[in-house]
Amino acid sequence: MPLLLPPMLIAQAQVQMGCNGTLLQARGRAERKRAIAALRLSLNLEAEAATAAGALASLQARLDSVRQALQQLGVRKLEVTSPSTWSRAAERKQPPLTTASLQVSGELAPAQLQRLIRQVGSLPGVRLSPVDPRAQASGDAGSQARLLKAAYGDARAQAKTIAAAIGLHQLRPLEVDVEGGGGMPILMRAMASPDAAPFDPAELPEPVERLSLLVRFCAR
Repeated sequence: MPLLLPPMLIAQAQVQMGCNGTLLQARGRAERKRAIAALRLSLNLEAEAATAAGALASLQARLDSVRQALQQLGVRKLEVTSPSTWSRAAERKQPPLTTASLQVSGELAPAQLQRLIRQVGSLPGVRLSPVDPRAQASGDAGSQARLLKAAYGDARAQAKTIAAAIGLHQLRPLEVDVEGGGGMPILMRAMASPDAAPFDPAELPEPVERLSLLVRFCAR
């Protein structure tokens, strides 16, 4: 009866048999900044009342104000979740209250950042979440190839340093695992004083496209 090995052990055995030397592993990274094409916004909207019906009615009125304000900013891909409610029991001379809430999201032009914060963020019941700068979809195959080349070069340089440290000088790539990445959302305040400096979209960090490679080399 033939011996059956787990797939992981088979893969490891194949790599080891393909290397008549020392197996090295290195992770290479590369990144590039891209211009901001749009801002992905999200906010939480709440309203309170003595009853669930009252809270939902108040929430609906607030949503109408938020929707109109966002439409004036030219928001795209507007999405509104269904509302949820929860009750708070009476405590310390405060009557019981029911809170209704929902989430709103969409995309708008970077130039509308100041108006979003001042006009929408100051509306009753609004709590702005981090804004996420979005870049245009990457269609440049040459740029992606340069990112891959830079990440591989980083991995090879690391492996070359390790190989030299143990007296080896020849490297042959055996396997490459490609990983992707993205940028970080940018936190912003919901309100600002009238005489404060405006929120400038040019100050937002540009979206960063990241790529990493896990490369296995055979060193001799």
